[in-house]
Amino acid sequence: MRQNHTTVTTFILVGFNDHPELQVPLFILFLVIYVTSLVGNISIIILTKIDAQLHTPMYFFLRNLSIVDIGLSTTIAPKLLMTFMVEYRSISLIGCAVQFFFVSFFATTECCLLSVMAYDRYTAICNPLLYFAVMSKKLCTILVIAAHACGFTNSFLQTMFIYNLNYCNMNIINHFFCDVPPMLKLSCSDIHITHNVLFILSVVIVLTTFLIVLISYIAIVFAILRIHSAQGRYKAFSTCASHLTTVTIFFGTIIFMYIRPGSSFSMDQDKVVSVFYTLVISSLNPLIYSLRNKDMKNAVSKIVYKMHV
Repeated sequence: MRQNHTTVTTFILVGFNDHPELQVPLFILFLVIYVTSLVGNISIIILTKIDAQLHTPMYFFLRNLSIVDIGLSTTIAPKLLMTFMVEYRSISLIGCAVQFFFVSFFATTECCLLSVMAYDRYTAICNPLLYFAVMSKKLCTILVIAAHACGFTNSFLQTMFIYNLNYCNMNIINHFFCDVPPMLKLSCSDIHITHNVLFILSVVIVLTTFLIVLISYIAIVFAILRIHSAQGRYKAFSTCASHLTTVTIFFGTIIFMYIRPGSSFSMDQDKVVSVFYTLVISSLNPLIYSLRNKDMKNAVSKIVYKMHV
């Protein structure tokens, strides 16, 4: 019987260095994506805090989404960028566990926040007269706390199961962070129970939040179809378009990554897909919500005007 101990304490992250000719272009690309994410999300946090017109439930949730996006991209990007600059791309077992915990925490919290934002849009469109009564400040705060609590619980359980496994001999992680598939592949323990538990946790979290989004948008579509004027329908739909774009990209990549048979995992393919939900979506969110949002544009215009007065 194998003793319950870890023989490998340091791992090597391959990242995208299996294509040496692309190291410089990829470094520049990921640096631009990360800087864009930081600048865009920090701007949203500041704008929604200082502009009184943006003190509504929708922008309260958007501000929290930006905080989560900063956390998710910052957990990934610095280590990824470092893999392009140094030859020995190591990460300790503890470092791996910490990174995995925060990636899981922020990704799960984002799933929950996106479902909360879908419910917020449902309330705004289907019950506009009761919107501010239903989406009170107290309820909004509770929903955000619940999203973070869900993220913490899921990430704690997943981290505990993954890092209770034994790792022997092989320490090369064919990925740019310590994700579930490569860690399971490296383990010399029996991973059957761990794989099933992690799969069930992913299904519960992703499908529950996705169903909330789906049901909310089905109700929204029916409500929009009942609006008689074309202008009214367009206005109602435009308030949801930004969120719907984010939901499609984020949930699409998450479902592809974690809710599928273990036999279908391809590390090279997974690395590319993982970039979307860990980095790309974090940089796209500010652009998606700002470019399609009149209130955000007005807030930026007011600040620019005040700076030139």
